[in-house]
Amino acid sequence: MIKILLPTDFSENAWNATEYGLRLFEREDCTFYLVNTYTPAIVHSRFMATTASGGLLEDNVRTRSESGLENIVEQIRSKKIGEGHQFETISSFSILTQEVKELVESENIDLIITGTKGASGFDEVFMGSNSVRIIKSSNKCPVLTIPNEFQYKPPATIAFATDFKRSFSPRILAPLKQLADRFESALQIVHIQQEEELEGFQKANRDAIMNYFAPIRTTLKSLPYFSSKSDVLQHYLVEHDVDMLAMVLYRHGFLEELVREPVIKRMAFHTRIPLLVLPE
Repeated sequence: MIKILLPTDFSENAWNATEYGLRLFEREDCTFYLVNTYTPAIVHSRFMATTASGGLLEDNVRTRSESGLENIVEQIRSKKIGEGHQFETISSFSILTQEVKELVESENIDLIITGTKGASGFDEVFMGSNSVRIIKSSNKCPVLTIPNEFQYKPPATIAFATDFKRSFSPRILAPLKQLADRFESALQIVHIQQEEELEGFQKANRDAIMNYFAPIRTTLKSLPYFSSKSDVLQHYLVEHDVDMLAMVLYRHGFLEELVREPVIKRMAFHTRIPLLVLPE
């Protein structure tokens, strides 16, 4: 039984991510955990005070949260996607990242699926603040982010971007391999060539990755470094009609740089496809 966590703020983007997850695992036996938290990102001491008015406010917000989750389950069931799907709802007076972290541990979650933007949905933002926080705090569970309005289609082609400067254990790469196996996807190992030739340790890491994915249709793509890394990668994804991008989040890596850059710098990287983030 695959266990999938679906954080939601009841936005259209969150529902789109939910529907994508349902269709991606349509033929699998899954338990989907729908979670909504209703504590502000920064909790004020007076908000937490146990006053009569504070208690009433909390009750009202909890009721809205619980009814919102019930509505999502009803909407899911009306779609009739996946006979082997089960659903659990969690409405929690908590901070989202803390709740997600605890659920990953207590329920042995296999995958988190979230939208790239929240209720605000600003077009100029590469990824919403909650999505970034979930990725950064989920150091034991892969996260699949779904762009706003992305329409589901099976991932026939998946790109895995790496600079070969890290050696990755099978445990890190296993979720990507399982996904590619499930859909018989073509896997493209993408390297942005910033140097004339790879160092010895990079060649060893490259060969290890290629060997690990050998049972899958795997090709190696070296991209010329003509601009910024984000420009090169974005151009490649569009040019080759890639359905999903996978990357490992590690310290001082490209993905970490991307999610912490100011908005103006990351505007160039507007991936229109799902992004699978594998934790190091």
